[in-house]
Formats: sequence, structure tokens, C-alpha cells
Amino acid sequence: MAHFELQPGQTSKAVAHRTVEEIWFFLAGRGQMWRRQDDREEIVAVEPGVCLTIPLGTHFQFRALGDEPLAAIAVTMPPWPGEDEAYPVGGKWSETASD
Repeated sequence: MAHFELQPGQTSKAVAHRTVEEIWFFLAGRGQMWRRQDDREEIVAVEPGVCLTIPLGTHFQFRALGDEPLAAIAVTMPPWPGEDEAYPVGGKWSETASD
């Protein structure tokens, strides 16, 4: 399980995963999650209580809107294999958050 947090106004790097799928549950803040898989693309509004899946190979990116940090926890299946799992992809928005 991992915890993710973006400060207000920040946008994550856009990535995809090589071998894992994820389930994200948002804890605080509000924002948007962009997902693209094959020819399907969507932007989902996120806030506390929203749960999303990131299927294998899905390109995704998230950003924090509003005045408080956007926080989420995520479960990875199978367990996270290592540093090379996530790879950069072209995103919907310009990245503003650093690792």
C-alpha cells in the first residue's frame, strides 16, 4: 500500500505501469485524475471517498485543485516489483510536482 499527496495546484508526472494494477482511494482534498487506455480517455473528479482503478497499461496523471493537499492511498496488485515499474508517458497536463 502506498500514500500519495500533492500540494494545492500541483500536477503529477504522467505514468503507466508495466506489470501491476492499482486501486486508489482518495482521503482528502479535491482534484482530477486523467486516465487513458487504448482509445478510451477520461477525466474523473476526485475527492474524499472516491475510489478508482488503474488497470495494467493505463496512462494516468492527477492534479490537486482547491486549497488543501490531495491525498490518496493505493493498493498495488501484484506487489510493487521495483523502481522500473512506472514509466513516463505523455500526459493531459504539464507536470508541476517533483518526485
